[in-house]
Amino acid sequence: MKTKTNSFHQGIKAGLPIALGYFPIAVAFGVLAKNTGLSTVAAVLMSSMVFAGASQFVALNLLAIGTSYWQIIITTFILNLRHFLMSASLAQRLKPGKLAPLLAFGITDETFSVLSFQPAADNNPPFVLGVNTVAYLGWISGTFCGSLMGQELPALLRTSMGIALYAMFIGLLVPKIKASKAALCLTVLAIAVSSLLYWGPSPLSTLANGWKLMITTILVCTIGTLLFPEEVTEDE
Repeated sequence: MKTKTNSFHQGIKAGLPIALGYFPIAVAFGVLAKNTGLSTVAAVLMSSMVFAGASQFVALNLLAIGTSYWQIIITTFILNLRHFLMSASLAQRLKPGKLAPLLAFGITDETFSVLSFQPAADNNPPFVLGVNTVAYLGWISGTFCGSLMGQELPALLRTSMGIALYAMFIGLLVPKIKASKAALCLTVLAIAVSSLLYWGPSPLSTLANGWKLMITTILVCTIGTLLFPEEVTEDE
């Protein structure tokens, strides 16, 4: 039990930067949710049950324009298809057993990035649970605070909060790029593919954002496996 507790605490420490990065984004979500017409309870429940920032922001936009619930469900499902790939990748390293549903629920882009770079996550579900828990609490608490604030925050401050998420991604990615040539190559490739899908010819640029993310993820992961099999094997 002591070992599991220590691993859980180590996971909390590793996930603390994610929680700090999530908080201002969640505050922005809470403010937007309140302005869209959701109550504080509804906003917090949405963050508690969905726990997917991009999907929640998209859902709010769709609610604001009167989109049907089924269209919102399908859109957010497509947007989050990449989580199947992330969960499958981590499952090979974790062997989570009965904790699998709980750990899978906590996987986000940011927690996946941290866990991918952390050898301590190998076959260590309590560590992963610690990372996921502190990130989850950061998102929920930020949503609650933002919903209470409503329109009290200046518009410029609400807009600038979105920068925090990108800054957090860069902070997670840069150390890995410095230590791995494969990470650098695949990062550049991911940027190139994503740019092509967003600003390329019409058939590509008009795809839904969820499909763009899926195509980029599958293509880059496949190329990475073919070009850098040694590093992929070591990571697993």
